[in-house]
Amino acid sequence: MNKLQSLKIVVFLLLAATGCKVGEPYSRPNFDISDEFYGGPTYQDTISTGSRTLTEIKWAEFFDDPQLIGLIDTALANNLDMQRAVQNIEISMLDFKQSKANMYPTLGITPLGLNREYASENYANFGSNRSRNIHDGNPPSTLYTERLSYYNQISSSWEIDLWGKYRWQKDAALACYMQSEEFKKAVQTALVAEVAATYYTLLKLKAELEVAERNLSLNENTLRIVELQFEAGEATSLAIQQTKSQKLKFQSLIPQIKRNYSIQENRLNYLLGRSPQEVEIAGELENATFQNTYSTGVPLELITNRPDIASSEYALIASNAQVGIAKAMKYPSLSINAGIGMDAYQLSKLANPVESAFALLNGAIFQPVFMNGKLKNNHKKALARREIAQLDFKDNLIVAVKEVSDALVTIENLEEEYVLAEERIQTTKKGIMDAALLFRTGFANYLEVNTAQGDALESELNLIDLKMRILLANIDLYRSLGGGW
Repeated sequence: MNKLQSLKIVVFLLLAATGCKVGEPYSRPNFDISDEFYGGPTYQDTISTGSRTLTEIKWAEFFDDPQLIGLIDTALANNLDMQRAVQNIEISMLDFKQSKANMYPTLGITPLGLNREYASENYANFGSNRSRNIHDGNPPSTLYTERLSYYNQISSSWEIDLWGKYRWQKDAALACYMQSEEFKKAVQTALVAEVAATYYTLLKLKAELEVAERNLSLNENTLRIVELQFEAGEATSLAIQQTKSQKLKFQSLIPQIKRNYSIQENRLNYLLGRSPQEVEIAGELENATFQNTYSTGVPLELITNRPDIASSEYALIASNAQVGIAKAMKYPSLSINAGIGMDAYQLSKLANPVESAFALLNGAIFQPVFMNGKLKNNHKKALARREIAQLDFKDNLIVAVKEVSDALVTIENLEEEYVLAEERIQTTKKGIMDAALLFRTGFANYLEVNTAQGDALESELNLIDLKMRILLANIDLYRSLGGGW
């Protein structure tokens, strides 16, 4: 009964000791972040009519383009970065499981072991096992077997988590696992944005090619008229040369656009996780639009909405756990070892449990005293790394708020510019018609026609570029707010 009572006391003390956990629990730092995004107030007022924030809208609903949705689906399934992110999550999960296992005793089995101790004539440590020597009579002066034993055993070892070292390791591993989850989300967000941007770039190049070919056709008609006028003595050779130069300028745009189209096509195939091949784009740039029945939310929501910011917070949590580990290493550690098995000097006697059985139990408390300041410096370094992680967390949040504000300002100003560009293109189209009519009736020369055609081409390409920049700004706003995963 006394032994049972003593055992209960020991167990109670061990349980009480494992309740100790040095270090500070994690608490999210307070950042001085504004309550709303700076810039683009008009655009925010326009889009705040909806009941949902932009990040609550799934990417398939946000883009609303069947072909683009299909491309994004393919990319999410086959993109190599996404596949690597999935494997990293699996590795982090296994690390987390391993960190939990460190808190429990280990168990090992030795089915059969052999100890054989060799000695010579002047060997000082003659044990009591000389009678077990395999030699009869006096042992030889050269190396001989002093001790021989066969054994099998079950052994266990357990380091009591007195100061929470293993619990902090578990917290750090959990934070790293969650960080890998957020990294996968960040990869997906970036991938959705990149596929969409590349798709719209292809639509842009497709529209530019149509404009270039149409203007080339107009310029060829002008050149034919100038050549006819030259033959009739109504125009000079200079007129032919300058009109032909303008035609070649328009014509040179076509291979440039085709080259860029092929490059973007290859990029899209890479994002889809496949080798370069032709991609049939059925959509038109002018039909690409985004809905505006949503709100941007508030900056602090970026902590949970944006995977990269959430990942930086998990990095801070892991750094805080590392501080706890470094602090726990400065305190005593308690380990318990136990074993049971059989040991015999002859293999035939090993199977006799009565005569060959043994059991052992030992414990040890280790207190580091002097380690050249290693433990103290490790703790200081862990504190410094935690401070860096907190600065990274704040930096990522500030950058995210800036990106959203930039996107809002960009969208608002680009839309104003787009309205003016549409007015300009109507003016240039009328200018082409008037210049062609006047040229045919002899009231305008070739220079005026060339100028009108060049101005029309520039205005059309500018309108296409503005449309593309508005689409990219909307994609960037969606990504900056943390949408897409």
